[in-house]
Order: sequence, then C-alpha cells, then structure tokens
Amino acid sequence: MNPDDTFEVLVDQIVVNKGSLLEDVAPPINPPREIDDPTDVKPEEWDERVKIPDPSAVKPEEWDESEPAQIEDVNVVKPDGWLDNEPKFIPDPQAVKPGDWNEDMDGEWEAPHIANPACRIGCGEWKPPMIDNPKYKGIWRPPMIDNPDYQGIWSPRKIPNPDYFEDVHPFLLTSFRAIGLELWSMTSDIYFDNFIICSEKEIADRWAADGWGLKIMVENANEPTVFKQLITAAEERPWLWIIYLATVGLPAALIASFCWPRKKKYVDAEYKKTDICKPQTKGALEQEVKEEKEKIALEKPADVEEEKKQSDCEVLEKGRMASWLGRGTLDQAQEKSLLPGRRKLMHCLLLLAHLSPRDVD
Repeated sequence: MNPDDTFEVLVDQIVVNKGSLLEDVAPPINPPREIDDPTDVKPEEWDERVKIPDPSAVKPEEWDESEPAQIEDVNVVKPDGWLDNEPKFIPDPQAVKPGDWNEDMDGEWEAPHIANPACRIGCGEWKPPMIDNPKYKGIWRPPMIDNPDYQGIWSPRKIPNPDYFEDVHPFLLTSFRAIGLELWSMTSDIYFDNFIICSEKEIADRWAADGWGLKIMVENANEPTVFKQLITAAEERPWLWIIYLATVGLPAALIASFCWPRKKKYVDAEYKKTDICKPQTKGALEQEVKEEKEKIALEKPADVEEEKKQSDCEVLEKGRMASWLGRGTLDQAQEKSLLPGRRKLMHCLLLLAHLSPRDVD
C-alpha cells in the first residue's frame, strides 16, 4: 500500500492486481451515498416482459400435434435366422463351481453368463428401427412479438444511505489484523503461506527474498534441466532423436552453407618456366609452321584482315626462328626483331644447344 492511496498485490513477486483504494476495491471502502429503499415494492401491474405471444395468431387447421417425433421404419424386414425365443446371454457351460465355494456363506452358485453363440444374427423380440417422422410438427405455439406494455426492469427507488461516511485518505486505516481468502473447494493444487501487508516495497522484497526466494532456489536446484528432460523423453520415445537432429542439424547446415560457401575449383593453366625452355628441334619448328599455315587456311574468322596479319606475322617469325636455329647463331639485330615471348623461347633453345646468344658466325 502506498501513501497516495494506491496498492499492488504481488504473488511470488509478480504483480497480479493494482489500482486505487478509492476506486478499485470491492466491496468499496466508502459506502454508497444512496441505497435501495427496503420498503419499496414492485407494483402488481408492472410488466417486465420484453416479448409476448402474438394474441392474433391462430393455429393452422392442418397442424397435427398428435404425430410422434419418431416412427417405426416400415421398409425394414426382420432378418432371416433371427431367433425370437432365444436369450441373448446363457450360462457358461464350461464354468465349474470353485471348490471352496460355501453356499451357506456365499449363497447359491451361478455360472457366469456369456453371449449366446446361437445369436449370431439376433435373438429376442425383434423390433424395426425408429426413424424421424416426416409429419411431426410438435406443439403449436404462437409467434412472439414486442410487448406494447413493456415498462422495463423494475428497481426500487433510491434513498439516502443512513450509514454513509467518506474516508478521503484510506491509507490511514487502522492496521490489519486478519486476512480472508475466498477459494473454490473444487480447485486443486493451491498452496499459500506467508502474507505481508506493508507500505514500503523494499521491506516486502527483502522479506520475500529471505523466505520465498530461498525456497524457490532449492526447488529449482532439484528440478531437472531442460536438457535432461529432453534426454529422458527421448529414452521413452527413441523417435524423438530424429526430431532433435533435424531441429539442430538443419539450421546449422544452412548457416554453414551461407557463412562458408564452397569454393569453386578453377582449372587455371599455371605459368612454368620449364614450359618455355622445352627443347625443340628444327624439324619440330618447321612442323609447327606447317600446322599453323593449314589452320589459317581452314579457319574463317570474322575480322579476316586483322587475323591474317597476326597469323602471317607469327608464321614468318617462326620461320626465321627455324632458320636461325639451324644455323645455331643469333645476332643482336635478329634478337631485336623477335617478339618478347619468342625472344625468350629462342634464348632457351640456344642455351640448350650450348651456344651463346651473342656469338656471330
């Protein structure tokens, strides 16, 4: 309770109700200013009926109230083999009276009854099944209409409350000495102890921590964790392991595929120095020049003029390289005339032939 006439109700440190002592308490602290007059009586002619039967309505002549709600189905015939005089249950012919049966104490022994095997189709008095009567209409009642004499719900007149008082500051009430609880006897598993009413929240929190808090701490320590509960449930139902793996494994696989995508394997041709320095003979170079000429003759590129120039240059250059390789020498002018790539290749070929690239015939 707070000095500003507000209150809070906490159960297990959770607010379940709060409001004003002047407005949100039932029954109210302050009684009403007016009350019902106990001597006032409702007049006999007061009509509280909202709807009344239509007095002008008349029951139709064809309305037959004697028709029953259900009748026998005349289209159904008694099945063949139905035994009218056979009982549905008969004494068990294989039953034997127990040896310790005492008729003086237990009474006359009777064999237990079993279903009559002869009643495979049916036994006893046969009756056709009942169906809804299409002619049934029930008891006729006139339709309801609005009551023209309706006067509303009667209530006694109000008079001033002789016991009225007003407490504008209910926080200053006298101290509480008792607490009343209204419980349903049919409601189970309700436990309560340790009530406190005070005007300082810190005192209530400290008091709850010293009592209720310690009890909850012990209960939580003794309760199994969620992980243990899942394992226990899976031991009773092994198929739950599949759900566990799918629940955990699928998100993990998706996260891994997005965060660490699989690298594509590109087959790149690596540049190797040894590829340049592979030994080639004069015959091999002449053969390469011949193949290049045949390739140029077969192919028809879009830019004919440009590709012809490039192909002719390469062929001439390879021809010069073949003639120089046959001579085994390469002067400075010849070296400069070669393209950079071919120049390196020519150097390697001459080195392999144990010749100096600067020697002159």
